[in-house]
Amino acid sequence: MTEALASSLNTLSAEHQRLEEANNGHKPWRRWGPYLSERQWGTVREDDSHDGNAWESFSHDQARSRAYQWGEDGLAGISDDRQLLCFALALWNGKDPILKERLFGLTNSEGNHGEDVKEYYYYLDSTPTHSYMRYLYKYPLNAYPYDDLVVTNKARSRYEQEYELIDTGIFDNNEYCDVEVEYAKADPEDLLIQITVHNRSAQTAKLAVLPTLWFRNTWDQGSSPKPSIKADPAQTGLQASHPELGDFSLHCQGVDELVFTENETNTELLFQRPNQSPYTKCGIHRYVVHGETAAVNPAQQGSKAAAIYNLTIGAHASSTIQLRLTKATSQTQEHAAGQSFDRILDQRKQDCDDFYARVMPAGLGNEQQLVFRQAMAGMLWSKQFYNYDIASWLQQRGVDPLAGDQAQDFRNKQWHHMNNCDVISMPDKWEYPWYAAWDLAFHANTFAFIDPSFAKQQLSLMLSSQYLHPNGQIPAYEWNFGDVNPPVHAWATYHTYLTDKALSGQADFQWLKQSFHKLLINFTWWLNRKDAQGNNVFQGGFLGLDNIGIFDRTESPEMGGSLEQADGTAWMAFYAQTMARIAVELAKKDETYVDYPAKFVRHFLAIATAMTNRNASASMWDEADGFFYDVFRKSNGSSTRLKVRSMVGLIPLCAVHVFEPDVMEQCKLDELLDQLRARYPGKPFSHHDLRLQGHAGRHMMSALDETNLRRVLTIMLDPDEFLGEHGIRSISKRHERNPYRFVHNQQEYVVQYLPAESDSGLFGGNSNWRGPIWMPVNVMIIRALLVYFTYYGNNFKVEFPTGSGQTMNLYEVAEQLAHRLVSIFTRNAEGLRPVFGSQQTFQHDPHWKDHLLFYEYFHGDNGAGIGASHQTGWSGLVVNLIHYFAANTQEIRLAQGGTGSVPEAQTSAR
Repeated sequence: MTEALASSLNTLSAEHQRLEEANNGHKPWRRWGPYLSERQWGTVREDDSHDGNAWESFSHDQARSRAYQWGEDGLAGISDDRQLLCFALALWNGKDPILKERLFGLTNSEGNHGEDVKEYYYYLDSTPTHSYMRYLYKYPLNAYPYDDLVVTNKARSRYEQEYELIDTGIFDNNEYCDVEVEYAKADPEDLLIQITVHNRSAQTAKLAVLPTLWFRNTWDQGSSPKPSIKADPAQTGLQASHPELGDFSLHCQGVDELVFTENETNTELLFQRPNQSPYTKCGIHRYVVHGETAAVNPAQQGSKAAAIYNLTIGAHASSTIQLRLTKATSQTQEHAAGQSFDRILDQRKQDCDDFYARVMPAGLGNEQQLVFRQAMAGMLWSKQFYNYDIASWLQQRGVDPLAGDQAQDFRNKQWHHMNNCDVISMPDKWEYPWYAAWDLAFHANTFAFIDPSFAKQQLSLMLSSQYLHPNGQIPAYEWNFGDVNPPVHAWATYHTYLTDKALSGQADFQWLKQSFHKLLINFTWWLNRKDAQGNNVFQGGFLGLDNIGIFDRTESPEMGGSLEQADGTAWMAFYAQTMARIAVELAKKDETYVDYPAKFVRHFLAIATAMTNRNASASMWDEADGFFYDVFRKSNGSSTRLKVRSMVGLIPLCAVHVFEPDVMEQCKLDELLDQLRARYPGKPFSHHDLRLQGHAGRHMMSALDETNLRRVLTIMLDPDEFLGEHGIRSISKRHERNPYRFVHNQQEYVVQYLPAESDSGLFGGNSNWRGPIWMPVNVMIIRALLVYFTYYGNNFKVEFPTGSGQTMNLYEVAEQLAHRLVSIFTRNAEGLRPVFGSQQTFQHDPHWKDHLLFYEYFHGDNGAGIGASHQTGWSGLVVNLIHYFAANTQEIRLAQGGTGSVPEAQTSAR
């Protein structure tokens, strides 16, 4: 981030003022937001099965009739930050068998590549405080093909493509409506809601639109009194009263009918037990779809209510509904009464435009602006209230969390200290409606560009006592909090700190210090738990890369040995480097930290030595190939390099940091290196010599010396290996022709280059690390290239692409890779967006072609989006790439050894 950008923010926009007011505690602008999940059913939290099969325990079909305990879901939904009161849409086209209250998708066993949402919805805009938001849902006018999607997908093999909603023909002849939902805040608890239904068909459309207000069911567990919703005296709106939240009114201009029921389970339908009340969660569905008047309360009160609008919309015409949700205080009501709905909505749209005009780098073209805005919108809409008290959850399932000998293997029993009740950034609110630690670290790095306070708060959550295990482990994800994600939290913390410092002009030293101490605990956990032999090589198993291994990497003990992981070891080298950099920053103001850089440099050197200098036959580094591999150590003492050319072998490239010349003396690093050389005289090291000075006198920590760096880059930048048209592949394309085969215990394991979906069932089979392009690791590679550039400068050049005869310095290589990644989303010379692949409607239809989807990963050859369709969390890192190489962030560029707006590299450049 440049001083020019920081200076431009000195005159605050209206949205920046709201952020200031929220951060200072003056006004709770973040209290209401898009905090509903897209899917609460099928989650671990709601699972009450004996076998842990969450998908079958609570199904989509049950969701309309069964009250949730831990959270809520809905279409285009919002809630307060404790999710006590919720608002969302329901729709009915007169033909569907059910009221459309939530998104539909396949469970893990129903999809031929695992779970998958089968709807089209788009997060189009949002400000950080959610003072303005825009969402789009495409609702078919004919009966939704639920059975067709389930039956056809279930019949397909892993080797076939998924059967998507658009493949059913439901959108043929444009027989659908675009349902556009906008939110605008006049005040923190005065929300304007505009719903515009666009009939895209050539026929008149009849549609019931049901804005729905309800309370999360907190009373069935006996934890709070039951709140209520009733009709206002004029029958033009809803009045909601909650003992903690207070009183709210939903004003429903032009409403046709108000209906009421309870947000309580229909136990008679689902479990053959009498209902507590004749009015249950599915009451409004039964009334609208089946005409059951007895299903809704004639007394017009309940804990769930809807305003019914029966719309008749002409061909290619639109109809608009306006509502207003306000807190029933005299101050809020007076404020609401004195302001025009349309004027406020227009003003918040303008505020949103003004905000992004300031935070986007100057000089972006229309395409890059579109990508930037929609990527940020997706990230902001992916915030979700996450509620999970594990001790209570265990007790409800008959497990005593403190009984050490009881149900040891019961899911998450070892995490009974956790009580999560926060708004958290989700990877994907339908496919992954639960946080994942390393995903969240990447999310924070992007959020830091627009809302550093939120980014810091998210990182701090994972290190707080309600999340961090007492032994120091950071929780992974709800299916298994004890699983292991790559340790990138320290890097995310440092990167966010520097971004915030550049934006605000002030260093949040206290936050960095507090984070450092918690990270020390986690770093020690890694040393004690994941270095089995104490020889500075690390395991970790899964490490976020799903099926990248020859076998499930969490099961190496069952294979009769142990797996020394090149990526796990490299991540720990990177962790040590980052902790050293943080300690250097802290030591500038507090001499207490002056010895810490040497501690972590010592750790790094020990890890780098183990990676590259261990017995030649057992080292992760293969001197003949010039590449890193995992090493499988068998119980009989023999070892084998598992020679799959994959991202596992490129992660070591990412373990690089630089120091300025004065740091070596100030932090006693020269003294440390002299001691080590004296202790090991004449011992050769394959890693980079930290004593060597590079550009501008800098020093570099890297597991790769110059020779080996060139060798790895030659492989990585080869189009026949890792370099794709749209980024770096997760596995070398060479394995398309030459699959890697490994025989163990008379069983053959095969890894082949698969550029699209997985053919493996590992980790659910819904992700594939055997060929596609993944944004987060590509961003880490680009970051590394920029840091190497600050050390080697302009004169270090490599062929790009390998074999082309064209040479570039590492800044230029990084820039080229970033361009390839951004081009996934932008129109090419033919006017097509690679992300949409061969889907013609997405590519050409004016009502589809500019609505972007930020998929989980991308086809290794053509860039088409694959996997979870709304994983904006880390595919939103495209925003970082746009920032890194924007025209106005290059003032310290080539001649000076600078790196644009990569905060950690830019600091070094100066």
